[in-house]
Amino acid sequence: MVKRLILVLGDQLTPDIAALRAGDKTRDLVVMAEVMAEGTYVPHHPQKIALILSAMRHFAQELRDAGWNLAYSTLDDPENTQSIEGELLRRAAGYGASEVLATRPGEWRLIRALEEMPLKVTQLPDDRFLCSEAEFADWAQGRKQLRMEWFYRDMRRKTGLLMEGDQPLGGQWNFDHDNRKPAKPDMLRPRAPRFAPDAVTAQVLALVETRFSRHFGRSRPFGWAVTRQDALQALDHFICHSLPRFGDEQDAMLQDDPTLSHSLLSPYLNIGLLAPMEVCHRAEAEALAGRAPLNAVEGFIRQIIGWREFVRGIYMLEGPEYTGMNVLGARRALPAAFWGGETQMNCMAQAVAQTRDLAYAHHIQRLMVTGNFALLAGVDPQALHAWYLSVYADAFEWVEAPNTIGMSQFADGGIVGSKPYAASGAYIDRMSDYCGKCHYSVKEKTGPKACPLNTLYWDFLIRHRTRFERNPRMAQMYRTWDRMALERQQSVLQDAAGHLARLDKGSAI
Repeated sequence: MVKRLILVLGDQLTPDIAALRAGDKTRDLVVMAEVMAEGTYVPHHPQKIALILSAMRHFAQELRDAGWNLAYSTLDDPENTQSIEGELLRRAAGYGASEVLATRPGEWRLIRALEEMPLKVTQLPDDRFLCSEAEFADWAQGRKQLRMEWFYRDMRRKTGLLMEGDQPLGGQWNFDHDNRKPAKPDMLRPRAPRFAPDAVTAQVLALVETRFSRHFGRSRPFGWAVTRQDALQALDHFICHSLPRFGDEQDAMLQDDPTLSHSLLSPYLNIGLLAPMEVCHRAEAEALAGRAPLNAVEGFIRQIIGWREFVRGIYMLEGPEYTGMNVLGARRALPAAFWGGETQMNCMAQAVAQTRDLAYAHHIQRLMVTGNFALLAGVDPQALHAWYLSVYADAFEWVEAPNTIGMSQFADGGIVGSKPYAASGAYIDRMSDYCGKCHYSVKEKTGPKACPLNTLYWDFLIRHRTRFERNPRMAQMYRTWDRMALERQQSVLQDAAGHLARLDKGSAI
């Protein structure tokens, strides 16, 4: 008789995860399940689904080799109930178990589903994160504003990363002023490694192409790592070849170089093939050895122990209602351009095409291209949230929702950020080579050839003037608007209204 079922989800592919540590190989049964419910609650990118399913199958074999008894449900198993809850109930009935041991999922949707099951389910904290939910709640208690910078400094102190005693290495916490430069198009950069599909992955790809053929995104060429061994190889490549330039290029965008010096490690961190501290220690060692500049290493580590941990803390602290927030009252439908529809805006076309082909775009493409356009156009944040959750290989709700609802769309009213990340076309022009090949002119401020971001930016500010004009980080822009001639103001708002009207009609801009 089986004592308990141990649930292992597709983003919990870590041998020493809490539920496995608490398990008993002689009496417990590990349950893993590929189910349609997880592939379709939003229309996930085919490469994202293939990455998770193939990584699950490889990890399952590792567990068997380590001596675990395991019941694995493939997506095409005719007895598969096609939901996590259904598979737990099926295995419980089949093996005579009445108790489930699980590591707490990273999405409220699944947390609630496990809580409501007619079995005894124990959810253990996911201690792969460096800051527990309880620790984050204690840190947040009594603070008027939750700001990542102050959280990050506490995480530096806690982990000891880039620290000299109680002081930051190099005498400062943040080296942003040395980072975030426009990229140089003529610079040769070694591309991130791609991994040829093995027999397991090839089988998964064929299954995904049959079952999810209508989902946005191309399944091939597929080159993601699906084992820890390959994920470690990807880490080695980044540390040795790309980390030294990471800081300089982290916000840059080039049309013919979709990855620049980014790591592409977030999918492996988020499904459990890599651990946050092992990645950070590798980066820290490069700084200490003088092989990578401190500004690059600090910027990279901040993304992991700062931003990654911070947004997860926000998501868990705010609860399941967070994803429904919409303080700006944005209601416009998601434009067809997000699904590969026609657009004359080259920045949008490039970001979406890259997303379609790779299930990847870096944080500035998400925040300042697709996110900025959606913010300025007043797109429903829940529709945008579902899109981001669908199309990126590293997107799980705990990390995606605060980045979208909070940082990108300001739909949470300032829980995550102190101001909306709104920008005109000038930012895209400064940080990319997109504008030189665009139908529109970023230099023109009004008229039929003017970049739509130029007029939509001002329209957004005026729509929300009551909320933002007293924000110290935005007040200057309102003073700039007030100094404009009335005729110029009217032209700006008229052009913006024309763009929005075309969006409402389903037309391209």
